[in-house]
Order: sequence, then structure tokens, then C-alpha cells
Amino acid sequence: MTTQHSTNRDGALAGLRVLDLSRVLAGPYATQILGDHGAHVIKVEPPIGDETREWGPPFREPDGPRDRRENPSAYYLNINRNKVGIALDLSHPEARAIVLRMLETADVLVENFKIGTMEKWGLGYAEVLAERFPRLIYARISGYGAEGPLGGMPGYDAVVQTMAGLSSTNGTPASGPVKVGVPIVDMVTGLNTVIGILMALHARQLSGRGQFIDMSLYDAAVSILHPHTANWLWGQRLPKLMGNAHPSLAPYDLFETATRPVFLGVGNDAQFKKACVVLGCPQISADPRFTNVALRNQNREVLTEELAAYLSKADGVEIVQTLLEAGVPAGTLNSISEVLTDPQARERNLIWENESYKGTAPPVRLSNNEPKLRHTPPDFGQHNNAVLNEFGYTDDEIATLVKSGAVRRLDTP
Repeated sequence: MTTQHSTNRDGALAGLRVLDLSRVLAGPYATQILGDHGAHVIKVEPPIGDETREWGPPFREPDGPRDRRENPSAYYLNINRNKVGIALDLSHPEARAIVLRMLETADVLVENFKIGTMEKWGLGYAEVLAERFPRLIYARISGYGAEGPLGGMPGYDAVVQTMAGLSSTNGTPASGPVKVGVPIVDMVTGLNTVIGILMALHARQLSGRGQFIDMSLYDAAVSILHPHTANWLWGQRLPKLMGNAHPSLAPYDLFETATRPVFLGVGNDAQFKKACVVLGCPQISADPRFTNVALRNQNREVLTEELAAYLSKADGVEIVQTLLEAGVPAGTLNSISEVLTDPQARERNLIWENESYKGTAPPVRLSNNEPKLRHTPPDFGQHNNAVLNEFGYTDDEIATLVKSGAVRRLDTP
């Protein structure tokens, strides 16, 4: 890690060097977060490119070439900014030698190959890298980890949502179990990978040594099953499919209004009384069936029915504003387009956009170290020469590596 004095122009992680061998979502999302906050991230792609390059439409150029290496999808573009890109065929010894040279100055390596692949290539952490690069922090992301009946098995987000029980908590009696509408398992795995890396960096300051970070999609999915895991561990209670409702709170649900659906989220008695006043039904809060959380939960069906009658006559946008001003959490059901064009999103600068890029900005804001868009997502092999030159390879040597197939370009098969 390069030592430097941080300024307001630098990200909080300026000087951190990351080698990103990962693909798809969890790993690239983690390394994008690091890059957003100033880390120097080198993304290494396989000869066919990151799979998500073809996960469209939409693509960067709607009428452009369909070769994923030339015209990447919006999916790829939204999780690979603030990286430089190089394309290597790691089945070649010469390509693995490049990785080893890059690791000489790397602080962090992130990979999500099938467990055993790095060892097969002579790049295993315990066998080779820990001794050769004692300060290296090595983060491995896998589907289920190496241990247990599922150890080493492949895993994608929706599959792991199902295996880890997340889908069993989502949906309605009519729909049955439904996966969450965003790749929540991949995203939370990426976030936990970043947390692990930052903890390992702090530990390295004390010990002088790096360490191995073992992250799996399955472990991350189980970690976010609260409160359902707590309810089962303490009371053997299993969740019921409740749609938008909360298993322990009422009213905490989506309601129809005269104009658009709104979500009413009441977490305590004071908020309940305020909500009833705003809705014009203060008598409901005085009803002995609804005077505390436990009673409201016990009598949720009749409570929901009574509140729905009042909300059905209200203007959704207006009633939400009035509830919020009264201190009651509430919100309209918004579409993605409404969110991304909402004044709140614009005021919070949640969109990064310039002439060649647009995406959602990082939510973590540091007062002295603002995240910045420094690099647009790399095209396939875009920075081959620049990266290899940085590590001492001459142009002639690079040409030889390209000819051998160890380094890949758009014009190589």
C-alpha cells in the first residue's frame, strides 16, 4: 500500500492496490466499492470476458455489435467502474507469471473461481501466496465455502436465496415462495467482502501480516435472515408468507389509496396514535384491541381492514407527506424510473453521469474523502499495455505475450 497524505481530493482508500480476478457480481461489486473510494483496482478478465458483459439488453450501444467484449451490457457497466482492465488467459503459465508480478505490489486479491482452481494454477493462498506475499489480503468468494455437503459447489444468487431459506420468507399465500427482486445475496456478499478486507487491513497494521478471507454466498444469505433465524432459535417459530406485512408489527404494510399504493410503517405506540390522527380515525388508537404492539399484532386482520377503509379515500402522495411531517414513517410505492428522477435522489447526488457513463453513486459519503468517478468501466483488455508497462513489460514482450495467447485483445480469438 502506497503511503500518502490523504486530501479532500483523494478517496479514503487512495494508495490501496487491488487485483480483481472475480467475475459476475459479488466480487466486482466489492472491488467497485474499493475503487469508488480511491483504491487502484486492476480487473483481470478471462479470454471470453466477464459473463455479465452479455447480460442484456440494454447494452451500451443499442444497435452496436453483440460481441460482449465490444459492447457491454448495462449490468456490467453498473458494477465495474473505477477499475483498469486487462485480459489474461490464466491457463497459460506466462499469464500466471503476470499475476505473480502484479501481486508483488498488491495489497488485496479478490477471486471467485471454483474452489481449487487457484491451487491448480499454483496460485493457492496457503500453498504459495501467503509465504511469498506475507502482507497480501486474499479474499475468496464462493457459493458455499469449501466445507460441508455443499462445499465447492457452484452457486448463483437466486439458487442460494432458495437454498438458504430467503425465498421461504418472501411472497404471499397465493404466490407461494418468491425470490427477492434484486440480487440481494450477491450484493450483501460483496458488502461483507469489503468489510472483511477493511478489517484485515486494520489487523495488518497491528500484525504486519495479511490473511485469508473466506466469503460465501450461502453464509451471507443466512446472515440476513433476521428476525426469522432469531424467532426459530428462540421459539422454533417459522415465518409465514405475509406479503408486505411484518411478522411482529402492525400496521406495517402496503395499503391502497384513492391514487396510488402507500406503505405505512408503524413501529411504536406513539407513531400509531399520530397515524390515526392524520388518517382521521383517532378512535382506532383508543380501541382496547390496538393499544400496544402485542395487541395490534394479535388483531392485525381487523386493524388492517379498519385502516384500509380510511386510507382508500386519501390521496396517496398527500397523505404520505402529512404522515411524514407528523413523524410517522410512510412512503409511496415508486417505480425505478420515479426513484431515479426523484428530487430526493438528485439532491443526494445518487446518480453519477457524464458523457460516457451513468450509474448509481456509492451511498457512503465521507466528509473529508469524497468518492469519485475516476475511471469508466474498462473495455475488454483496454489497459493491457498500460498495466503491463507499469509492471516492467516492454512493448516487445507484450507483443510476444499476445502472440502466445497469454494476453488477450479484442482482435485475438
